Amino acid sequence: MILKTFRALFLLLSIVLVIDSHAREPQRSSPARSTIENKATRARDLGIPFDGTPDKFNAITDVAGVEVGYTTLIEGEGKLVVGQGPVRTGVTAIFPRGHASNDPVYAAVFSLNGNGEMTGTAWVEESGFLEGPVVITNTHSVGVARDAVIAWRNAHGGADAQGFSWSLPVVAETWDGWLNDLNGFHVKPEHVFHALESAQGGAIEEGSVGGGTGMICYEFKGGNGTASRKIDMKDKTGAANTASPARSFTVGVFLQANFGRRPQLTIAGVPIGKEIPGEVYKKETGSCIAVVATDAPLLPHQLKRLARRVSLGLARTGSVSGNGSGDLFIAFSTANPGAAGSEQLTHSVETIPNDLMDPIFTATVQATEEAVVNALIDNQSMTGRDNHHVDAIPHDRLRKILRKYNRLQSSRAPK
Repeated sequence: MILKTFRALFLLLSIVLVIDSHAREPQRSSPARSTIENKATRARDLGIPFDGTPDKFNAITDVAGVEVGYTTLIEGEGKLVVGQGPVRTGVTAIFPRGHASNDPVYAAVFSLNGNGEMTGTAWVEESGFLEGPVVITNTHSVGVARDAVIAWRNAHGGADAQGFSWSLPVVAETWDGWLNDLNGFHVKPEHVFHALESAQGGAIEEGSVGGGTGMICYEFKGGNGTASRKIDMKDKTGAANTASPARSFTVGVFLQANFGRRPQLTIAGVPIGKEIPGEVYKKETGSCIAVVATDAPLLPHQLKRLARRVSLGLARTGSVSGNGSGDLFIAFSTANPGAAGSEQLTHSVETIPNDLMDPIFTATVQATEEAVVNALIDNQSMTGRDNHHVDAIPHDRLRKILRKYNRLQSSRAPK
């Protein structure tokens, strides 16, 4: 009887501690809210016209195997107290082949403007492979995120063929210090673990979630945005050649958008930033991290060419990549599985000739442009540290301006 009473009291105490712990914890988002099931508003829902054909989810996860996970940290309000908050930050994790795979992918990086950080890129450039996830967070949490990824990979991957456990993770950042207690170091290893463990495919959440929680884009509320393009390609002999039929490939782009001044913002060719004036900063202090995924069989030097095209997509929205902007991009291909394996002396790999890459370049530019606009549209206004407030772009006013310039597709408006 005494033993049963003790067990009951212990269970009750445990429940109380768990409830209290969760009450004190910053919020954690669900790993991947379906933008379809929850009726989230995206750029196309407002009737904004874009070139190209998106794949099923219009997201980076349209590339088979790619998974995305988030931890979102939102806590407190009012005056900044360093170490206490307010907290408006988080972590994003992107796996090329899913979080259960240790198979590297061909990859390359490009820096449009280097006022930022993306760790692990020296080895990506040297080896031509991305080994493990891409993690994105705030500027002062790169170190803890990098160390946490190493710990997580060591726990899940084990030693290499030579018996060593080592990792050079890719961790990138943008600055969220206008809304977040940046110097409070609120991102902990367990937040990184949660983002890694919760990664999944399908439709994913955008806007103020994960690493994008406290970000600002064109002086509207920014954060995460994604888009994809499906492309059909054939060789120069034509699809009628049964030995070489047409093939479909997907390009997906994911951005942590934290850049741009208001007057620069251009949507569908319309000077939206001039039509909706406003100011948050006196000068640009943001950045943009971009991840480009494709299932097209490309080699590292071709993926670097793909990463460069992100620049053109950003320019379509008005970006000039200011001095204070860390614009760092990584591109990878999920084709050619097993290419990094050392079990055999040689590998036969598939690739697309350079002369046939234009449709892939075009898809990257188009998806980048739409991803930026999605980050702005699928978002909400936010108040952070010291009551700093950033408005989300107003949907009704945006549609009115697009209509004024005859750039609104009325048939695509929300029901």
